[in-house]
Amino acid sequence: MRNTFGKTTAMAAVLAATTGMAQAEDVEVLHWWTSGGEAAALSVLKQNLETEEIGWIDMPVAGGGGEAAMTTLRARVTSGDAPTAVQMLGFDIQDWAAEGVLGNLNDVAEAEGWDAVVPEALQAFSKYDGNWVAAPVNVHSSNWVWANKAVLDELGIEEPKTWEEFVAALQAAKDAGKTGLAHGGQPWQEATIFDGVVLSVGGPEFYRAALIDLDAEALGGEQMVEAFNRMGTLRSFVDDNFSGRDWNLASAMVINGDAAFQIMGDWAKGEFVNAGKVPGEDFLCFRVPGSDGAVSFLSDQFAMFAQGDDAAKEAQAKMASAIMSPEFQIAFNTVKGSVPSRTDVDASPFDSCAQKGMEQLAAASESGSLVGSMGHGHANRAAVKNAMYDVITAHFNGEFTAEEAADELVNAVEAAQ
Repeated sequence: MRNTFGKTTAMAAVLAATTGMAQAEDVEVLHWWTSGGEAAALSVLKQNLETEEIGWIDMPVAGGGGEAAMTTLRARVTSGDAPTAVQMLGFDIQDWAAEGVLGNLNDVAEAEGWDAVVPEALQAFSKYDGNWVAAPVNVHSSNWVWANKAVLDELGIEEPKTWEEFVAALQAAKDAGKTGLAHGGQPWQEATIFDGVVLSVGGPEFYRAALIDLDAEALGGEQMVEAFNRMGTLRSFVDDNFSGRDWNLASAMVINGDAAFQIMGDWAKGEFVNAGKVPGEDFLCFRVPGSDGAVSFLSDQFAMFAQGDDAAKEAQAKMASAIMSPEFQIAFNTVKGSVPSRTDVDASPFDSCAQKGMEQLAAASESGSLVGSMGHGHANRAAVKNAMYDVITAHFNGEFTAEEAADELVNAVEAAQ
């Protein structure tokens, strides 16, 4: 479907009528950044836009994976009431662009030279039919482990380098009465763990064959069975109350010393930093053991929905320009836990975990070990991703053996294509 939306949405009209606060250049922003660290990062963008005299109409939809936000967006667009800008991931941007409802950012992108500074892997999602339709805010990666250093020191645990060492460290924490692995029982969180586990089993080659190329032999073969076996091992170190827990509450378990480890994307670092913790002193960051050298990436982007009003288009362009400025990329990503979406940003203001992430991202891109995160919509479109979610979560909850899960994964992916 192809629609053109006026600048003033119903919500903006209500606010203008009831409060008188809506300005000529407001942007209504739909997003799911609602945790402490995320909200702190988002405030950087709000403040930046305030200096451009752009009003911010906030539309947060809680849910760390963004599924609830996409459901809300679908309802808004269907009713002809699209927000000005929407936080999106991966193939969701491409799907909305294919419906003809996204705006065009080519003018600001060309004026500021985005093509030269944004990695091609990100541009594949930022552009549609060669046109810029979204501004990338950051680059996250999902195959990280976060550890409470005091807990590890107390138990005499060194940073694990191999899968076997990681399992032994989880067991030591469990034996000491701690939760080995802090986790929230939500499908996207299990899929996040799965990103790192698949990489730990067969590296980027296997990951790409199974989760991106959807090769049936890779999806149902011995390496995938081993990946599910490893997921089962991790499940044995999760506490009994994990079901439905939000990811940031799992991060808090590690921050507070109730758990030793969490496998989560680098947005988790924002929670540690927001709690006043220092990398290397209070917590450790390292790749899922066995996945070293490989990076499963995702990028938060703001897609701009088509507007008919010139003032609204100007506000969108200013928002996109603000997002892509090196100064904002530094200010935002130092708080968010991610790394900049452009390659020419100075690394010195970033902490040791971020600098490690920036180095590993560049190295993985150079070596061909940079892969799109399945768990976060950068490997395949939503239908396939959701089919994988169902199998991964069912196995994690004990409904399938590892062998059955591998078989079900083949069937689910075939049905979803």
